[in-house]
Amino acid sequence: MNDIRRTILWVVFGFSMVLLWDQWQVHNGRAATFFPSPASQTTSPKAAAVPASSDNAVPAGTQVQPAAALPGSDAAANAAAPAAQAVPKERFDVVTDVFKLTFDTEGGSLVRAELLKYSDTVDKTKNFVLLDDSKERVYMAQTGVVAGAGGGAFPTHKTVMVPSGPRKLADGENTLVLEFASPEVGGVKLVKTYTLRRGAYDIAVKHALTNTSNAPVSPQLYMQLVRDGNKPVGESAFYSTFTGPAVYTEAKKYQKVDFANIKKKNADFEKTSSNGYVAMVQHYFASAWILPDGVQRAISMDAVDIGSTLGDCCYRATMIAPLDAIAPAATVAVDAKLFVGPQEEKLLQALSPGLELVKDYGWLTPLAKPLYWLLDKLYSVLHNWGWAIVALVLLLKIAFYWLNAKAYASMAKMKAVNPKVMEMRERLKDNPQQMQQEMMRIYREEKVNPLGGCFPILVQIPVFIALYWVLLSTVEMRNAPWALWIHDLATPDPYYILPVIMTLTTLLQTALNPAPPDPLQAKLMWFMPLAFSVMFFFFPSGLVLYWITNNVLSIAQQWIINTRMGVPPQFNLPKFR
Repeated sequence: MNDIRRTILWVVFGFSMVLLWDQWQVHNGRAATFFPSPASQTTSPKAAAVPASSDNAVPAGTQVQPAAALPGSDAAANAAAPAAQAVPKERFDVVTDVFKLTFDTEGGSLVRAELLKYSDTVDKTKNFVLLDDSKERVYMAQTGVVAGAGGGAFPTHKTVMVPSGPRKLADGENTLVLEFASPEVGGVKLVKTYTLRRGAYDIAVKHALTNTSNAPVSPQLYMQLVRDGNKPVGESAFYSTFTGPAVYTEAKKYQKVDFANIKKKNADFEKTSSNGYVAMVQHYFASAWILPDGVQRAISMDAVDIGSTLGDCCYRATMIAPLDAIAPAATVAVDAKLFVGPQEEKLLQALSPGLELVKDYGWLTPLAKPLYWLLDKLYSVLHNWGWAIVALVLLLKIAFYWLNAKAYASMAKMKAVNPKVMEMRERLKDNPQQMQQEMMRIYREEKVNPLGGCFPILVQIPVFIALYWVLLSTVEMRNAPWALWIHDLATPDPYYILPVIMTLTTLLQTALNPAPPDPLQAKLMWFMPLAFSVMFFFFPSGLVLYWITNNVLSIAQQWIINTRMGVPPQFNLPKFR
């Protein structure tokens, strides 16, 4: 029975590793290896007729412009742009208290976003750059206008526009308004207005379209995020997080899309909606285009050639909103939001329904969200994320005290009878059937349940995996100090002191557990913690601190229970021979 108990514990450990692997696969937009989601029919991202909506004045059956016809490739850009541009294009910077943004007068596009409150992942002396259009990276936010069925060319993100407005948020001012005015193209003039607010990562973007022709026009507004398919620089090779586009709608909720599926043209996501957003997501940061609820939009994702020499470039996530017919000399305005910033959960929740889901906890979201809430409350009291982690693990240990007590009490009983079991196994090693009968007799007489420690451990596994994802995903850990030499809980310990402590506590915990009767199992019980500990040398300090705290509290509780039950402390050291 001791073998059975040990086997079940190994199954529990292995199952938790499988769950972690599957979650890692899903977290990166790939199908789960062992527990795939139910197959759903893939819809081709072709043009579709937008249904009528009671909240939207778009006529039923309005044809939405196909994504392939949007300007993006050189050929499409040449077809969509005016024959001659009177104004040369240029790029210039706009600075607020949280942003240094670079705009391009070609389309009034946002082509670079430097976050002044966050340091770079690799070079801490520099600010973190999220959007960028350079030789190393492509990541831009673009908007424009295209025609419906049978229409001509309108102002797009390839149309050179005239900017106006301040380039820096003045002291004492809370808003900065920047305008881009296009020339008349196809009987339409577009004025794009960005409104930036002090301390805010969401930018209000207003599109005003004026019909300068003598006949009604039926334009469609598009908003897109264009990005290369490469992972962010500095991402760890020992753990991975999702990088790629995502869609949120009320009907299908949060849907991540892998770049590889976009390239294969088999990406599965909702194609039409009257709510939600499109986003580009990476570890800690995201960008998103958000239209007001009730505005009908088509959603598309495709690979596009923008003429970059960068590998795996590029992909775009697009929303296209058909507008009412605009009468001659009339103007129609559409408001939208562009979010470019950190995945701060409370901030995202306040901006748009479902936007907080870009901080993705996967299938453990129902457990992870309250854990983050509690962690945030502890931080508001302690004002230190490191101590907040320690306090959270302490509270979880208190909550699971009685479950752990049952598990450790079972282990203590097993440890007490272990000498009898070992002696019996040695004596009856040539008679396996009698050995099992004798082992059952010993357990029955000593009132020991060899499975007694399994269920309490099994119950806690989802909670601690959820806490793992909370700590891995929380951007507040970035550049957050704990104590002494730990100045950033989101990066590995520079001196490897915490991983060494974690390894020692894990080995001590293994030594306190009953030794498996089987010598091979005993060796494996020492090898696995060592192998597991190696990964933690490259994990963020906050995760290692969490594991150390859990180990220390577990050792203390096990020691106290053993002492109360009269089981003297014994260290089952390995015998490698």
